Amino acid sequence: MKALHVVAGVLGDAAGRVLLAQRPRGKHLAGLWEFPGGKVEPGESAHVALARELREELGIEAHGFAPLISVPWRYPEKTIRLQALRVAAWRGEPHPHDAQALRWALPRDVDAATMPPADRPLLAALRLPPHYLVTPADADPDALPAMFDAALARGERLFQLRLPGLARDALRALAQALAARCRAAGADLLVNADVGLARELGIGVHLRAAQLTTLEARPLPSGAWVAASCHDAAELARAAELGVDFATLSPLRPTASHPGAPALGWARFATLLEAGALPVYALGGVGPDDLTLARVAGALGVAGIGAFWNRDA
Repeated sequence: MKALHVVAGVLGDAAGRVLLAQRPRGKHLAGLWEFPGGKVEPGESAHVALARELREELGIEAHGFAPLISVPWRYPEKTIRLQALRVAAWRGEPHPHDAQALRWALPRDVDAATMPPADRPLLAALRLPPHYLVTPADADPDALPAMFDAALARGERLFQLRLPGLARDALRALAQALAARCRAAGADLLVNADVGLARELGIGVHLRAAQLTTLEARPLPSGAWVAASCHDAAELARAAELGVDFATLSPLRPTASHPGAPALGWARFATLLEAGALPVYALGGVGPDDLTLARVAGALGVAGIGAFWNRDA
């Protein structure tokens, strides 16, 4: 079944809210809330199609589009590719032209269950920051609180605690202390692999690739982040099937930590993301300076270790 190309616009206001439109009666998934947009017609670019759709649906003239993510999704009735674009500016006041209701809401306050399934990864992408910091595997546990304080002061908001050599009791105490720091700053902490510890502390978990084949369902409730390490299309597909919120895809480039692993490169990375139905961070030999390249390739952001911690404030 050929995928229908659909484009969606993310309009935000000064308070950080985004505009949602309710699907009208008589349409597929009527009553659910979605990001406004519509079908890309033959010969149209995504930018031109979105400008037209927003003019027809909301009565505004939009411009200044930037990519968010693109999501393939298969419904029983049809297969779509939903391409989400941020809208930098527009003229006019959005108002419904298609008898649908509109509302502004903070992404964190939106219940994903009230949205079409294809829009839910877009909502997750809006809740996630551009950087995902992973602790060095050989980090001194006593040094991590200060490292987190410095990173939080720079504005970092998403972290993975990965210390494979640390005893579990010590890991629990450290995770509890770091989670408290993160909560106070409005940031999120995920623990590597340990689902039980994540449940106990009320934090997120980052699954290893091997766990994707052993789990039968999403291991944490919707209020906690679930991420996964992926390296190919099959792992990305399995992560989406389990309801994982976001993934890392690696290694983009050769790394000292995995010297024998073949690097994906940007072209292969972008090809894999075309089939991925969830937000993805580029990982492996990348740093904050690679964010623009990662977004051009379809990634939400960049993740890593050394290049992200060893930065000036």
